[in-house]
Amino acid sequence: QVQLVESGGGSVQSGGSLRLSCAASGRTFSDFAMGWFRQAPGKEREFVAAVSGSGGVTRYAASVKGRFTISRDNVRSAAYLQMNSLKPEDTAVYYCAAKRSRYESSWSEEYDYWGQGTQVTVSS
Repeated sequence: QVQLVESGGGSVQSGGSLRLSCAASGRTFSDFAMGWFRQAPGKEREFVAAVSGSGGVTRYAASVKGRFTISRDNVRSAAYLQMNSLKPEDTAVYYCAAKRSRYESSWSEEYDYWGQGTQVTVSS
């Protein structure tokens, strides 16, 4: 079992930055690929970014590539999402997720554990 707790959400103006954190506990963190997903009101949950168990491979949704950076610290059992140049369309609840494999994925169905989510609101 893995427990995930997100933090770092909040309200910012367009063009601002936020850094989300995801603290994990329960198992060997490096055995899990990590992903960030988001869900805006009235929309389906969508992939944002993912990182492999080692941290050496990352992937991003086209909508955030070049603005967001995913990273992880396997010593601290934490994953991060640095979000720069935020836009109003980035407004959503952001979830971190853990996948029982070291290989990252953009498919939410492949993730086994989820955090409770943190709200990000970007105003124009």
